[in-house]
Amino acid sequence: MNGGSPLGSWDVAIILVYVVVIIAIGLAVSRRQSTASDYFLAHKSKTWPVIGLALLASNISSTTLIGLAGAAYDHGIAVFDYEWMAGVVLVFFCIFLLPFLLKTGVYTTPEFLERRYDRRSRLLFSGLTLFLNIAVDTAGTLYGGALMFQLAFPAVPMGVIVLLLALGAGIYTTAGGLAAVMVTETIQAVLLLTAAAVIAVMAFNQAGGWDVVMAATKPEMLSLIRPASDPVLPWTGLVTGVPLIGFYFWCTNQFMVQRVLSAKSIDHGRWGCLFAGLLKLPVLFLMVLPGTAALLLFPGLPRGDLVYPSLVFKLLPTGVVGLVVAGFLAAIMSATASTFNSASTLVTMDFVRLRWPHLGEKRLVATGRLATLAFMGLAVLWAPQIARFGSLWQYLQAILAYAVPPVVALFLVGLFWTRANATGAFAAFAGGLALGLGLFVYCVVLGNGGPHFLLMAPLLVLASAVILVVVSLLTSDATAKDQGAKEGGAKEGAALVWTPAVFRAETATLAGQPLWMNYRVLSVGLLALTAVLVWWFR
Repeated sequence: MNGGSPLGSWDVAIILVYVVVIIAIGLAVSRRQSTASDYFLAHKSKTWPVIGLALLASNISSTTLIGLAGAAYDHGIAVFDYEWMAGVVLVFFCIFLLPFLLKTGVYTTPEFLERRYDRRSRLLFSGLTLFLNIAVDTAGTLYGGALMFQLAFPAVPMGVIVLLLALGAGIYTTAGGLAAVMVTETIQAVLLLTAAAVIAVMAFNQAGGWDVVMAATKPEMLSLIRPASDPVLPWTGLVTGVPLIGFYFWCTNQFMVQRVLSAKSIDHGRWGCLFAGLLKLPVLFLMVLPGTAALLLFPGLPRGDLVYPSLVFKLLPTGVVGLVVAGFLAAIMSATASTFNSASTLVTMDFVRLRWPHLGEKRLVATGRLATLAFMGLAVLWAPQIARFGSLWQYLQAILAYAVPPVVALFLVGLFWTRANATGAFAAFAGGLALGLGLFVYCVVLGNGGPHFLLMAPLLVLASAVILVVVSLLTSDATAKDQGAKEGGAKEGAALVWTPAVFRAETATLAGQPLWMNYRVLSVGLLALTAVLVWWFR
């Protein structure tokens, strides 16, 4: 060790080998990216194991590792509610929305919104997603990573660490697009889970074992279902706000859905999503409960965000630290690469291609690469500013709760109600965003309080849905079309609405499949496993 760093020579060597290998693999994949479909959708050839692992790696970022352990230390394991709810949301996604997304052949979720409504909604959604990609997803990941690496390399300024982390993921993302991202994410997911398992085993062993930790922890800290008065995660927010925010994140957020859009078939897309939902269940034991064990190991830490670094640097021997830090770095690079790639896809497909529709394949790919570099720069500049916002987890959840409800309303209402039209959608999106921004400033920025953010989210979804329904009823599809709605008009939008007839037709198709390949059977299995786990820690 040197310069106050807790890393030994073997640790540094392991980390450097990992970085070199992962960048080399990403660059090797980049040689085969020549068309827009290659670069942005990975040839539409990905199978379910790759999709599932890529979804997990994209989701488990540095903010997740630090945030889950820290929240468990401060408030208990209820933070896992966000994780198990992912499986429930992904089952809903597989049944209702995923087939429409893949059948339309869209590159982005905003493009799908144009098919259902019109271009105005597409551009609004794309702009909002780009903002959230930088201000929330990428910047949060880089900041969370920098917090830990500052402990590893205390002499290096945070800004320099953020820059190096962004460059590490940005090099192969810029060159290889989604294919490079997903190949490296598959490797990173395995390393990430291995590193998390090492920490979990060491934490419980050092704390005296499972029985000791369970006995020494207050019962309310081990409960997933909290009272309605709970300030952190009330059960009322669990059944309303958590699934709605989860729907945005897993079903409409470009940097997650893009992995599903790369599927070689609808079946592989569904199986991949269900596999990701299954992989979320062990997170309780691998990433949340070690934060509870830390109550015995490191009592009195000034803030929860220090739990994960403490588990790594104070608990693990030299060499093992390097493996775990490499796993942490894998989480940073996979999540950062995901958001860079999705942001470049949005800019290229939702703005540049719309403005210059005859742009060739090579220029579209070049535009995507330039956009990736630009977003790298923006994320590096913004990430250090997150230090101004209390805890990392609070920063992430509060912004989403106020910003995404209009998106959720447009997708959910439009998915089940044929009458929802383009004018109603635009009014709901613009009105919901304005209302959410005003309430965020009043309640969060100015500190005037208000409903819990998990209760605010459903209220804003409801308000946006009411605007959509009322304006749609007061206007006709023809009126919306005259105002510049999408090509194809109301008929195309109606074709993207789920009906019982869709379910019956699918039932006939599934009749010839073995049960182990039938996504409905797999969905029931996933929901049953989830229910058992939640009941156990209720």
